[in-house]
Amino acid sequence: MGFSRKGHLVGLDIGSSTIKAAEIQISRKNKILKKFGMISVPPGAIMDGRIKDMPEVANNIRALFNSLKIKEKKVAISIGGQSVVIKTINTANVPEKDLQQTIVAEAEQYIPYDIEDVNIDYQIMGESEFSSDQINVLLVAVKKDLVAEYMTLTAMAGLNASIIDVDTFALQNIYETLPGLDPTDLTLLLDVGASKISLNVLKNNISMMMRDNESGIFQIIEEIAERFETDFLSAKKILQAPVSEAPDSKIMTAILQEASDIWCSEIIEVVHAFLSNTQDARITKVVLSGGGSYIQPFLTRLETELDAKVTIIEPFAGLELDENKFSSAYISKVGPRAPIALGLALRRVDDK
Repeated sequence: MGFSRKGHLVGLDIGSSTIKAAEIQISRKNKILKKFGMISVPPGAIMDGRIKDMPEVANNIRALFNSLKIKEKKVAISIGGQSVVIKTINTANVPEKDLQQTIVAEAEQYIPYDIEDVNIDYQIMGESEFSSDQINVLLVAVKKDLVAEYMTLTAMAGLNASIIDVDTFALQNIYETLPGLDPTDLTLLLDVGASKISLNVLKNNISMMMRDNESGIFQIIEEIAERFETDFLSAKKILQAPVSEAPDSKIMTAILQEASDIWCSEIIEVVHAFLSNTQDARITKVVLSGGGSYIQPFLTRLETELDAKVTIIEPFAGLELDENKFSSAYISKVGPRAPIALGLALRRVDDK
């Protein structure tokens, strides 16, 4: 027997290295994982969040949907990177009919693009702690050409992008379903992907700060390719194998440590800048996702630098799974790369 399709969407995470798809059955009682899978993206097909080879990526998406036997055509996708601006701003507490005009006027000073070139959305976060005449607003601005690019891609793959979300929001969406969370923790959600690192600081289920940095796993792969004089795909296989199996384990260890140091320096700078403007002394907890969660020197350095517990996300923990379809070994292996697709699969057509 099939499940209710009202508002149903497939979560489609179009990453620079892999594309992930997830389908979740949602009822009042539970959330059941029905489908999950991923497929590799050819090197260079997606660069810095921009689609460089539209037909090839569309073919990959179709192949993934066919392999998972997903029939639903309505999808929720997400975007991120430098073409997306996310910022919490303070603005005047004006009547709702005047709010959008006020926010757009305020937004111009925070967006490094022509206001005519972006789509703007916002969410009211509540009254400002400084003045009852002000409100906190989470502002999101996305370049229109990027939105058009992803709409074209999904249409070429035979799909309908019903929702276009932001990577950071999708990750937060699945994180909030996990059991045993203490919302009062000042938590850093850290997603280290192929070409970007996304930071989201949460407290009481409210995002306090979001930022994307232009770093990621591709940096390591390119360094491996150069140091071992090999091609990108071979370098990727070296990274995925144990360090002891690398052509030179000492060089490989040094590459991973150097990348970890660079990433941590960038992250620490952002975190310290955030903490300097809050009453919180430090980050309580760090939850890591993405390909970077497999880099052990990164986890070790991050825990030392932030003096916080670092854990790897278990995004399936809040879902019901059929063990005959999804083995514990598979779930453990793909977990760090799955949260954005799962977070998108929780969205519904009529969501705000």
